[in-house]
Amino acid sequence: MPTIDLLPLLTALLASPWLYVVLLLACALDGFFPPVPSETILVAIVAAGVATGQPPVVIVALVAAAGAALGDTLAFLIGRRMGLTRFRWMRRPRIAAALERASDAIAHRPASLVLTARFVPVGRMIVNLAAGASGLPLRRFVPIAAVAGLAWAAYSVFVGTIASAWASNDPILSVIIAVALATVLGVVVDLVPRLIRRRLAARRAGCDIVQP
Repeated sequence: MPTIDLLPLLTALLASPWLYVVLLLACALDGFFPPVPSETILVAIVAAGVATGQPPVVIVALVAAAGAALGDTLAFLIGRRMGLTRFRWMRRPRIAAALERASDAIAHRPASLVLTARFVPVGRMIVNLAAGASGLPLRRFVPIAAVAGLAWAAYSVFVGTIASAWASNDPILSVIIAVALATVLGVVVDLVPRLIRRRLAARRAGCDIVQP
């Protein structure tokens, strides 16, 4: 039975200039459409790039950071233009509650909230929509989004580099490990804030019960 050699195909893909276009669009779309797996795509490209020497990891990181900042800014503008109740999905109880919490927090600590939310797929969309609807000036938001995009891209480069090292710079294995690692880390990063919120809510509820 004939086998397919994936290495030449992967090498050709990594050398194509269209790779940057796909990466830019994926990172931008992920800013307001979380199902797009931008982290997974970026980490896989970095892992393969480290293993094969192309594309240059620095350029990949800068393109990803630009796409992330663009996507976050588009989410901000959607929030500014349409508000937080325009679409039915925004009025679902969990989403509405998250938007309300983000709106309350954005008034007190916009920079730290936008920076940390960039690492949480759904969280960044919620925070950026709330930031736009809150009246935060665009000229203040854009630099924060740019810094957040660079930090997120640097983190993804680190994860991809680790995956490539674990695979002993085997390109195909690097991609497989990178995708698995990005998926696991994504789940962890998404779950930790939820667990913290639940513990804080339980603690507040306990305090309310013991008060006379």
